[in-house]
Amino acid sequence: MSAPTFRFAPSPNGRLHLGHAYSALLNARLAARWSGRLLLRIEDIDPGRSRPDLVAALGDDLTWLGLRFDGPARRQSEHMAVYRANLDGLAARGLAYPCFCSRAEVGAAAGAAAGDGAIPRDPDGAPLYPGTCRHLSHGAIAGRLARSEPHTWRLAMDRALATAPGPHGFTAFDPDGAARTVAADPARWGDTVIARRDVPTSYHLAVVTDDAAQGITHVVRGADLLAATDLHVLLQALLGVGSPRYHHHALLLDAAGAKLAKSRGSQSLADLRAQGIAPEVLRARLGFA
Repeated sequence: MSAPTFRFAPSPNGRLHLGHAYSALLNARLAARWSGRLLLRIEDIDPGRSRPDLVAALGDDLTWLGLRFDGPARRQSEHMAVYRANLDGLAARGLAYPCFCSRAEVGAAAGAAAGDGAIPRDPDGAPLYPGTCRHLSHGAIAGRLARSEPHTWRLAMDRALATAPGPHGFTAFDPDGAARTVAADPARWGDTVIARRDVPTSYHLAVVTDDAAQGITHVVRGADLLAATDLHVLLQALLGVGSPRYHHHALLLDAAGAKLAKSRGSQSLADLRAQGIAPEVLRARLGFA
């Protein structure tokens, strides 16, 4: 068997905070415990927010923490052709279709479809797509694409589940090595976006593609991504790639009980470094003395 392979996969759209440090250190601990490899992936599919200075800062923070990775980092921005090929393959099989709706239009259509009832939502809280564009004729789609109308690509969930009916599930593991099977329910994501308007992928399609390409056997990430795993195992089945084992660790919370986030201005590792905090002190604070 090949060595267990882990990955830490941050997005360079802000400075790393304590939550990132915890996840990176846990990946490193488990990789060392099981004589495995630890890879670094830079998830920079967002061209508007992924800045070169933040990529460099990310590397500085990880070096300061004392982390070392096996081999060069994988940059998602360098693999758009691979994501495009996987997207095109799904579309050719009738498993993905272009959607020309804006977010506002999706919300309005979902509300109209719900009538007086509550709007159905996906696990991230977004309105479930009511299928406005899924029944467009081939001619209508071709014309709108020829006019370069902005569009995303959505997974045709009913066709996807007919192609890979399951039952779906994944293997969850604990840091002590205990494993169990967890049932997955991809249908709760509905016809979710698998490619953005500006790039031929989404987080979901890219992460499944990358995990397969890098030979990832163990995914260690925050509990906020637990529900996404339901969708990922379906995409893995559709693309014909294996599923890693998963561990979703508890999130670090701020004083108000909210998860740490760049968008909320959570204290960054750079802030702590500027205060003179030593890396060994921070590692001990996070339980990695």
